Amino acid sequence: MELPDLQKYKDKYSQARFVDKIQRIAKRAGARMVYAALILYYTLESENVPIKEKAIIIGALGYLISPLDVMPDAIPIAGLSDDLAVLIFVLHKVWNQVSDEVKTKARGKLSKWFDLDEIKEADNLFSDDPSEGPV
Repeated sequence: MELPDLQKYKDKYSQARFVDKIQRIAKRAGARMVYAALILYYTLESENVPIKEKAIIIGALGYLISPLDVMPDAIPIAGLSDDLAVLIFVLHKVWNQVSDEVKTKARGKLSKWFDLDEIKEADNLFSDDPSEGPV
């Protein structure tokens, strides 16, 4: 899959729209996607993250929020796969800026929408192979 130009989605991002979208799609999207989105969201709040990385994060979160993306969210299962791909791609780019505090905060927020078994899905952000262990 070719990734979209994330800068064209930066105007779609707002804190309120992000929170609304995550609450609406949490169960359908799954813990892994929600965890990735929350990590980016909380990393965006950090004063230690350079502007360049913040711009990429804003583009990715704007893409998540936008109903007009490569694969419309209304399409069951496949509709959120492009969103997850974008979130994981951006996480790879900014991972060195993600603090343990951000990971803990994002993980704690997952308990609002998921039970412990579902939260285990988020242990392997960068792989579909459970043998690779948590990130």
